[in-house]
Amino acid sequence: MVQTKEKIEWKIEGMTCSNCALTISKYLKKEGLKDISINVIDGDLSFVPGENGPDSYREQEIKKGIEGLGYRVTDGQPATANRQQFLKTPLQKFWFCFPFTFVLMLHMLPWHPDSYRDFLMNPWIQFALCLPVFVVGMQYFGTSAVKSIRNGMPNMNVLIAMGAAAAFVYSLIAQLMNLGTEHLYYESASTIITLVFLGYWMEDASIATTQKALRSLSAEQKVMANMIAFDDEHKEQIFSVENSQLRVGDLVLIKTGEHVPTDCKILWGECSVNESILTGESMPLQKQAKDSLIGGSIVENGTVKAQVTAVGRETILSKIVDLAKQAQSEKPPIQQLADKISGIFVPAVLIISALTFLLNYFLFHIPFDNSLMRSIAVLVISCPCAMGLATPAAIAVGLGRAAKNGILFKDAKSLELFKNIKQIVFDKTGTLTTGKFIIGNWQYTIGNEENFKKVCYSLEKFSNHPIAKTITKEWKTKDEIKWKKIEEIKGIGMKAIDKEDNKYLIGSYKIAENISREKDQMVGEDTGHGGLPRLVSSPTATERENHSIYLLKNNELLGWIDVKDEIRTEAKEVVNYFRSKGIKTYLLSGDSTGKCKQIANTLGIDEFYAEQTPEQKLEIISKLNSTSPAAMIGDGINDAAALAKATIGISLSDASDIARQHSQVILMNRGLQNLPMALGLGKHTFITIKQNLFWAFFYNVIAIPIAALGFLTPGIAALAMGFSDVILAANSVRLRWKKVM
Repeated sequence: MVQTKEKIEWKIEGMTCSNCALTISKYLKKEGLKDISINVIDGDLSFVPGENGPDSYREQEIKKGIEGLGYRVTDGQPATANRQQFLKTPLQKFWFCFPFTFVLMLHMLPWHPDSYRDFLMNPWIQFALCLPVFVVGMQYFGTSAVKSIRNGMPNMNVLIAMGAAAAFVYSLIAQLMNLGTEHLYYESASTIITLVFLGYWMEDASIATTQKALRSLSAEQKVMANMIAFDDEHKEQIFSVENSQLRVGDLVLIKTGEHVPTDCKILWGECSVNESILTGESMPLQKQAKDSLIGGSIVENGTVKAQVTAVGRETILSKIVDLAKQAQSEKPPIQQLADKISGIFVPAVLIISALTFLLNYFLFHIPFDNSLMRSIAVLVISCPCAMGLATPAAIAVGLGRAAKNGILFKDAKSLELFKNIKQIVFDKTGTLTTGKFIIGNWQYTIGNEENFKKVCYSLEKFSNHPIAKTITKEWKTKDEIKWKKIEEIKGIGMKAIDKEDNKYLIGSYKIAENISREKDQMVGEDTGHGGLPRLVSSPTATERENHSIYLLKNNELLGWIDVKDEIRTEAKEVVNYFRSKGIKTYLLSGDSTGKCKQIANTLGIDEFYAEQTPEQKLEIISKLNSTSPAAMIGDGINDAAALAKATIGISLSDASDIARQHSQVILMNRGLQNLPMALGLGKHTFITIKQNLFWAFFYNVIAIPIAALGFLTPGIAALAMGFSDVILAANSVRLRWKKVM
């Protein structure tokens, strides 16, 4: 069990379908718990305590309540942790029941000697062979059925238990009343139980494959580390520890070929690192001092000493796995109908089964035992699990493949929404361009070079904009200005007041234009070309748009800076992909018209909006959304509102925190190359969900009438029920290899 200040997380064993999850959820709600999330695929349960919060006694009470419903609460280990305990897994139960069922079925084979067949047909022999199977079956199916009915949410074990019990009890009554061997159906009762255990095992095995990608990510987190320590003589000592023993601040040595044990920052050395575990990109990245390393990545060449920055659930990889699991437990809109049907499925099947018996026996005058067998076949072949697992199975594979390729979906809803996207909007700086700026030309018009650089650094150090980071990196100084007041104007720049009440502004040419407008109102014609103050020589409008940053003091221009940025190498290919799919592309930026037009023409973007403030970006996204669903990809603070407003907001892993928070999808590869895959996975996951739901409904609509008409024995029905989930899981697993682009 993992417990945080607010959320409690457990692992639940014994869930077989969405009805099981609904049963547990209903119980927890009655206990006053909130924000309940259950993942029927891997058994993850999370909830937030009520207002008072559960103490240890309260937690034990809740755990006992869940176990009272027929499920098991574990300490957070996977369900396979109890495999060594006798008859704890469906496969163990199957192998226990199989020998008895096999012998019971031998009398149906025509090639046995009459004496041997007479022995097998002996009612007491059949009873003795069936009894162990029936006891094991009722201990599992019967207990679960009774507890689910008591909770008001009957699960599919009700159907299995009633079917097996009906066959066993009828056979026992016929035996005691000496009605003859033709009225004995012990083999049917035994076969139902045995084959359903086999079906459950196949279902578990099939569903487990849908989790393979996420499980492989989790497995990568457990590695050995070379920890650096110092003895009494301050000599360096290196010894191996499991990465789970590391703590923030520890020093580690990482050599060629080794996994990075946890998130850390390089203190000494250089290396090339393969981060494909997160990004899907196998091309090594060069890292040096002060660069960060992601836990789970591999050092392909070089040796470094690094300091641990995050461990356990706080690492990037752990957060990705947790977020992906959380997304799995959420239900997209398409699943709501299936859940409603699953909620009434078991009672409906019970009614259909009863009608099957009554109509066959009284209307069509089918013998009592044959009518009963048809009724039992209806119970056994019905499969609410298929409807409950149709969506989770597909989502598990889709999210797993996405995570493995550096695409992080925060919620399952985004997967479904991608199918409707007809427009995609790109931010410019840091999205279509690399965001790795270098200072090109610059010029100061008042003062000296040292003062100009100092003022620029002192202002831009308070901004997270990529251009600001470039200036602070290249012009860093210890002799910085201490501001009396400083604030960031989103989409414009920085504004500050020093101790002498001088007013400073740094940002795009909009700052100069705004000042110019103010001057126009006060002094009329006292402006020069391009709207800049006449107090200094002003550039023409064309020159103005070519400068990236302007610095002003008390409405006087102190100078300007040009920075250079490159278009991402994959940008044109990505834009062309969306255009080939009939998706209209837009460029939405706060940068100048000239620069936006140049990039739009270079990349073949359909339309562009330049010189937009955050408020204007929000208005444009709202307008586009009103015509057809639109996705937006951006990375800056000024994109946050637009990202939140878009049908789907997408950001890059190195985007600002607020941009990532307002996005539903994060691309972990520091680039756009997997954006088409994100779109493709969203669409094909939804297609797979529709296929699964069609199969689930089709199977039950066809199978139940076939069983009611007597074309299936209860044993065949039990086997068919198990295979229905396997087919569904296999269809979901196809997403792991299916071409989605």
